[in-house]
Amino acid sequence: MTQAAQTAPELSGEERRDAAELASSRSLKSVYVYEAPVRLWHWVNALAITVLCVTGYFIGSPLPTQPGEAIHSYLMGYIRFAHFAAGYVLAVGLLGRIYWAVVGNHHARELFWVPLFTRSFWKEVLGMLKWYAFLTDRPGKYVGHNPLARMAMFFGLLMLTLFMVVTGFALYAEGAQRDSWQDKLFGWVVPLFGQSQDVHTWHHLGMWALICFVILHVYAAIREDIMGRSSVVSTMVSGHRTFKD
Repeated sequence: MTQAAQTAPELSGEERRDAAELASSRSLKSVYVYEAPVRLWHWVNALAITVLCVTGYFIGSPLPTQPGEAIHSYLMGYIRFAHFAAGYVLAVGLLGRIYWAVVGNHHARELFWVPLFTRSFWKEVLGMLKWYAFLTDRPGKYVGHNPLARMAMFFGLLMLTLFMVVTGFALYAEGAQRDSWQDKLFGWVVPLFGQSQDVHTWHHLGMWALICFVILHVYAAIREDIMGRSSVVSTMVSGHRTFKD
């Protein structure tokens, strides 16, 4: 065990692993964090969310009637097909990501739980909030997600994605009709919300919440890459987190 891990007996097992990897990074300059399946899921997920948001906007606010004979234009049909296809990609990718959280390294599991009842976690969240508010010069060094990013990924990405998948398939089940597998798995959602229009409204609001998350996610990643002195964007390409000092 490294000296960094030995001198912090109050840390959890995961924090001790991070400390050991960080100590090693002082000589190696980088730590392998995200395995290939996690990186692949990240970029496929980003593409699926982009397609879903663009097509979802036009489904909620349809384009004007196309000129000419109806048989010569199927634009909204193609938009809906792209939306449904991207929805399946999002759902299947999420199932694959859950599987890899079980068989992958401990960084692959960070997305699926947050130590909300740990005092040190909230202390570090406060420290990151101060850094994002330009009240401190440097953030703490983290091999995986920093505590604030970890909480944002759990609630802003994972929980929101689950909500969009459930409500999306519930709406899809209305077209698939009764006794379809979509209806059997998600037919309970519409009665829970009250009526179909309520599900449409919440699904649409979820899209805008997801867009806000993506904007903040991209901003935070680029800002931390530049000002935090550790790689973020390139880490999702190579898998290695590089510390610049």
